[in-house]
Amino acid sequence: MKKLLIMLNVPRQQFDEILPDWEIIYPEKESFTPDKLIKKVADVDAIVTVYGNILSNEVIDAAPQLKMIANFGAGYDNIDMEHVTKRGIVVTNSPDPVTEPTAELAMGLMIGTARRMGEMNTILKNKEELQWGVMRNLSTTLVGKQLGIIGMGAIGKALARRAVASGMSVVYHNRKQVGADEEQQLNVTYISQEELLKTSDVVSLNMPLTAETKGMIGKAQLQLMKPSAFLINTARGPVVDEQALIEALENKYIAGAGLDVFENEPTIPDALRELPNVFLMPHLGTATHETRGEMSALVALNIKTFFEGMVPPNQVS
Repeated sequence: MKKLLIMLNVPRQQFDEILPDWEIIYPEKESFTPDKLIKKVADVDAIVTVYGNILSNEVIDAAPQLKMIANFGAGYDNIDMEHVTKRGIVVTNSPDPVTEPTAELAMGLMIGTARRMGEMNTILKNKEELQWGVMRNLSTTLVGKQLGIIGMGAIGKALARRAVASGMSVVYHNRKQVGADEEQQLNVTYISQEELLKTSDVVSLNMPLTAETKGMIGKAQLQLMKPSAFLINTARGPVVDEQALIEALENKYIAGAGLDVFENEPTIPDALRELPNVFLMPHLGTATHETRGEMSALVALNIKTFFEGMVPPNQVS
C-alpha cells in the first residue's frame, strides 16, 4: 500500500475518493509539529505541501522513499527545486482552480482600494466621526482608467477580462508577449514595464515569485507611478520591497495599495495596518469553499496519475 502525508489540514473527501487504496496521514490539528513531521515521513511515497509553507530539505532527506511532492497551490517557491531535482523527486502544482478566484479577489481589491471601501467601513464600524456630504469622502472610479498587469499568465488574463468588462483599458507586461490573436480577444496591449508603471492608474502584480521577480517592485519602480495610481498585489509578498512601498504610501508617491500577500507572512508591518489608504487581506486569493475542494481533487489526481505510470497533468519538475 502506498503512503501519502498531507502537511496541512485541507479538504479530505477528494483524497479519500480518488486515492481509496492509499494510506493517507493527515495532521491531527492544523499541521504537524517539526518533530512529528520528520518522524512521519520516514516511509512515505508522496507528500502534499501547501503554498506558503516551507518543505525543508531536512524533511525531504528524512524521506528516503519519497518519489513525489504535490503542491496544494499554483506556486511552488516553498520547495527547494534544485534539491528535489537532484533527488529525482517529481513535483506538481495545482494552478487551474486558483485562476478565477484570485482574479476575482484582485478585482475586488482594485474596487475596494480605489473606492476607499476598507477605510470607510473601518470608520463606520468603529463609530468614528465621519462628516457626510456631496463633496466629502470622495474616491476614484475605475471606469475609463488604465489597468497595467505585470504577469499575463492565466490569472492576469482572467483579471483582464474582468477589467475590460468594467470599462477599463488594459495594458500588460510579461516575460513573453502573448499571441496577437489572444491580445485581440482579451483587448489588451503589450508595453514595456517602465511605460506601464508610468501610465497606468492601477498596477496589478500577477507574476510568480522567482529569483528574477523577487523585489522587482522597489523604490525606483514605485516612483515611476502616478501619484493618483494604486498598486494591487495578489502574487507573492516578496515581489515588492515592502519598506519601499510603505515609504511610497506615506510620502504619497502613489495613492494607495490593495494587498493580499506580504513579504514576511503572517507578519504585517504596523505601518501598513495603520495607513488609511491600504486595503489588506490575509492571503485569501484562493480561499473559497469551492476552490479548496477543487484544489484537493487536482492534487489527488496528480498523485494518482504519477503512480499509475503516466505524466501528471501539472508536473513542474
